[in-house]
Amino acid sequence: MSTSPRWLSAAETDAWVSLIGVLIKVPAALDGELRRRVGLAHFELLALSALSEAADRTLPMSELAALSNASLSRLSHVVAKLEQKGWVTRAACPGNGRVTNATLTDAGFSLVVQAAPVHLELARTYVFDALGPDQVTQLAAIARQILATVDPEASYPPRGTAIRPA
Repeated sequence: MSTSPRWLSAAETDAWVSLIGVLIKVPAALDGELRRRVGLAHFELLALSALSEAADRTLPMSELAALSNASLSRLSHVVAKLEQKGWVTRAACPGNGRVTNATLTDAGFSLVVQAAPVHLELARTYVFDALGPDQVTQLAAIARQILATVDPEASYPPRGTAIRPA
């Protein structure tokens, strides 16, 4: 039985290298511009945005970690920084003391409202302005197909979020 690798064709190599470039460059560009313009990293904005869409602006830390695709320890570190700035509070869940809830403060919500137009402008600038309408449709289909391969349980985007209704 042969164990030789299934080498990529020239077209596949070109597509792969381009995709890796997007995966590296777009997040870095988002981080840099968001930090410069609203004082937040992209990951921080994702966490704050998830809280802004939750009932009572509150989520268990474990659920927020799943929404942001982060380990609980990474999320805890980031939320601690957000808490120090007055944008998030953490407290034991009233119904289950073993669960810690994160809650977006009014100041945090104001920051999300301020950051949202910047985030959308950057998405348009870095991605959508470079594509025609047919390419946007193709991008969505391709992204869903890749997600189905790497996330067969379809856990992203989580049900009940603004990007995937319950």
